[in-house]
Amino acid sequence: MVLLRRPARIAHLTLALWLGLSSVPGFASSGPSAEPTSPPISAQAYEWRNVAIGGGGFVTGVLFHPTEAGLAYARTDVGGAYRREGTDAAWVPLQDSLSRPDWNLLGVDGIAVDPNDASRVYLAAGTYVSPEVGNGALLASDDRGRTWTRIPLPFPLGGNEPGRNSGERLAVDPHDGRLLYLGTRTNGLWRSKDHGATWSKVASFPGLSDDSVQQRTESDRFNPLSRPVGIPVVVFDPRGKAGEPTPRIYAAISRADRGIVASRDAGQTWSQLAGQPVGLRPTDMIVLPDGTLVATYADLPGPNRMSAGTVWKYAPETESWTEIAPEKGSFGYACATFDPSSPATLLVSTWNRLGGEEIFRSLDAGKTWHPMLSKSRWDHSAAPYTAGMHIHWISSVAVDPRDRDRVLFTTGYGVWQSLNATASDRNEPVQWQLAVRGIEETVPLTLVSPLQGPHLISGLGDIDGFLHHDLDATPAQGAFQGPRFKNTESIDFAGPVPTFFVRSGTTYKMDVVHGAWSDDGGEHWTRFVGEPPLPAAGLTFPGFPGGRFPGNAPAHRTGPITVSADGKIIVWTLMGQSPCFSTDRGATWAPSQGAPANLAVAADRVVSSHFYGVDLFGGALYVSTDGAQSFKKVREDLGGQRARFARPNLRPVPGRTGEVWLTLNNRLHHFTELGKNEINVAGVDSAASVGFGLAPGGKDYPAVFLAGQIGGVHGLYRSDDAGRTWIRISDPSHQFGGAGLVTGDPRVFGRVYFATGGRGIFYGDPKP
Repeated sequence: MVLLRRPARIAHLTLALWLGLSSVPGFASSGPSAEPTSPPISAQAYEWRNVAIGGGGFVTGVLFHPTEAGLAYARTDVGGAYRREGTDAAWVPLQDSLSRPDWNLLGVDGIAVDPNDASRVYLAAGTYVSPEVGNGALLASDDRGRTWTRIPLPFPLGGNEPGRNSGERLAVDPHDGRLLYLGTRTNGLWRSKDHGATWSKVASFPGLSDDSVQQRTESDRFNPLSRPVGIPVVVFDPRGKAGEPTPRIYAAISRADRGIVASRDAGQTWSQLAGQPVGLRPTDMIVLPDGTLVATYADLPGPNRMSAGTVWKYAPETESWTEIAPEKGSFGYACATFDPSSPATLLVSTWNRLGGEEIFRSLDAGKTWHPMLSKSRWDHSAAPYTAGMHIHWISSVAVDPRDRDRVLFTTGYGVWQSLNATASDRNEPVQWQLAVRGIEETVPLTLVSPLQGPHLISGLGDIDGFLHHDLDATPAQGAFQGPRFKNTESIDFAGPVPTFFVRSGTTYKMDVVHGAWSDDGGEHWTRFVGEPPLPAAGLTFPGFPGGRFPGNAPAHRTGPITVSADGKIIVWTLMGQSPCFSTDRGATWAPSQGAPANLAVAADRVVSSHFYGVDLFGGALYVSTDGAQSFKKVREDLGGQRARFARPNLRPVPGRTGEVWLTLNNRLHHFTELGKNEINVAGVDSAASVGFGLAPGGKDYPAVFLAGQIGGVHGLYRSDDAGRTWIRISDPSHQFGGAGLVTGDPRVFGRVYFATGGRGIFYGDPKP
């Protein structure tokens, strides 16, 4: 089982999360009327499945077990680790039992297997190194990841930090499986002598500085360029005696001045390798069966930037270095591997290469090379949306020890698998298929389930958004048709007119209007002709370092969006600006009077002239009864949001005017009469999100779904009586690092959808 310890909570960084406005937003309140203080709680078994998209996030590492046929593992930056048993099998997620307080452990900074025991696998778990999230942990399994033992570590790890593309920083001694080494980001090299149960720092390891930090900013500890990489790679020389510690070990420090350190006496003493190249930092290392070390280099740790690189090999007997780069230019090299059935066959991957990334292959230990990808054929059928994406971030390449034609490599959106890798040796095309079945690593930012058409419409980070008519199949049409966004951060539909939708988001350059509408249920989208006025310079944002929002001015060209019940009034709040409304589908915009900046607005589901808004930082509730032309404050002192990463949501109740539920600062509230009255929802310890689904049979009030904590237990809950009693619908084996956004299905009773921080979208139905 996984032994869990609660760290501080922080959300995945997107523009939406900086202001907590990634979906139909919400807030908290004060002064509730009296209700029962301890609601009854029951439980109901649910069946949980991912909403199929396929991949969607950065798979940072992949490896085959060296002796067990077909056994492979993959790690991701925010979505946990996976196992695959069989070349055509689906990937199986390994960390879905992690609860909300331990979401940070879903980022995997290193993975290692025991070469002599196929049942043992280890994860260096931890997403961020910031002190707000606490330290990392080693997860150890002796049953291939079916169950885990958690060993707390006295330092943080960074599965979603710079340099996560390097590695592995965690390694098992191939001759003595009790010994593990872990290169940390902030605290040197550590060693375990008992299968990871206990750890101690290697005191003899040199205290060489890590020069991977590109910026040092005291005001913002979440600046990714201010993150240390530390020791991203540890490898063993395969030569040695069974049952004895391996004599020769190498560790790479992310530094441009002689970053490779070696031990020749089983880790007792360490020193920098003589004669090694300078000016670039090591990004990966492998050791061939004859003891030759091969290392890839780049000027920066990645993953976002690399502009120079090379490949070297080192002969330990002669202490000589030979440069073997296939080609050099304004790009880096990310990883190296070899074919276990033919060790002279080397493969190295490029990073930021102009004209397209490449995997170069050598049949003579690096003397000559040829490309594998330039003449390849690609099968995107496992995730059709990827057909419009380019190959990037090839951080890991692995050759199947039992089948040299089968090669895996990772990208920023999944894993590719070859069917005939040796074809490149004959100058013939290599056939690649997207091998992401079972991998769901998207970061959902907004979810809606309309009354007709697709059951789910989602907005996601990095890959825009999707319509799902069939929840178990990745959409054949790919992502949204029409203007494409990088992130779709807010979606809404007109309550009684569920074919009319609006959405807003971001693009990489932020150089276009970032809003769109659809009048055919989201099947096709049209970009707004205009947008609200951009906010003035010098904006301040309470709760942020120096009162400043991180990023440049163009980043403010997005924010939460909503549409009136009749589909005729669109209200959009750009970050740092007061809301504006449009009555001509986004051609022109007018400011709402009386509304503060950053007011997150949601439309009443029945009356077209009614809107609700929450002042995120001021802690006040506003209401408009004139079609968003003006807003009036109806409540204040609600506890303005000061936490930098909270995600409030405001949910008007379907079919009932004047009534909204909302969460803010982990508190759940229920307002009626346009905010004049508050009904206390007793017994809820904390609330992350609330949503609605089809009403139970014989009732007219929708089912209420809650992601939160009741009775000290984090999980998902459903109420069939407007919050008087609650049914726990999640279980200890299915927690997925906690649920974020949650919504029900208005057509299927009991069905719930929820967003995770890196394991994609899940839906659940009551078990028969």
